[in-house]
Amino acid sequence: MSRLLAAFMLAVVAQSIPAQEFKDFGKDRLNSSPRHGEWVDIKSGDRTIKAFVVYPERKDKAPALLVIQEIFGLTDWLRSMCDELAENGVIAIAPDFLNGQKFEDADGARKAISAVTQDQIKTVLDATADYALKIPSCNGALAVCGFCRGGGWAFMYANMNPKLKAAYSFYGAPPDASEQVANISCPVYGFYGENDERVNAGIPKAEELMKAASKKYEPVIYKGAGHGFMRSGEPHNPNVREGDKKARDEAWTRWKKLLNQL
Repeated sequence: MSRLLAAFMLAVVAQSIPAQEFKDFGKDRLNSSPRHGEWVDIKSGDRTIKAFVVYPERKDKAPALLVIQEIFGLTDWLRSMCDELAENGVIAIAPDFLNGQKFEDADGARKAISAVTQDQIKTVLDATADYALKIPSCNGALAVCGFCRGGGWAFMYANMNPKLKAAYSFYGAPPDASEQVANISCPVYGFYGENDERVNAGIPKAEELMKAASKKYEPVIYKGAGHGFMRSGEPHNPNVREGDKKARDEAWTRWKKLLNQL
């Protein structure tokens, strides 16, 4: 077979394989929400960080929750999650780690998010946390949550910020070394899908580390769910998966109770 023919055949095969895509959604909730949401600029040294904030409708001050994105960027879905969190009584604030970039192509998203360093993660979250605690309607309580890659970052940030009252890690990689949990001062609540052994395989080691360090870690594995079930189980997702929808409902029931404890 000639090199030219071989190259042609490879090109044909590549074109026949659909790219892994994740369509964004969530604008309907944002456009119909009675709650106030806005973009804000957060100064961090010479850098300006964009963040999206949604405020709850309540007559008293509220806790603030840092919301860490998935690999796809600060999407409409993530902003709609902020609105859903505000509906449940917290000030939800999501910083943009990718400077306005959003992806529907999984490979491009992974490449961009993998370039974010641990120091950058801490810098962005520290600046956002300081901003959140200075919001006049914040009651001084601060927590963090994250999804997918952001779920791992949320667990990691619990080890970096002693001001946190709680961390909620959704199907993110748990820690695997004692120094990654030594400074955690808040409870960590894990939300995982049953059909996600890639992530779940690390849970026993994290439980062992947290127990040895006398830290509170409560992982729950939701039956019939896959990775990313908070997104793929969203009723407005055009590709909603029924097993993930059930897990999402169960996770929300648990999460609402935990948020009320802040």
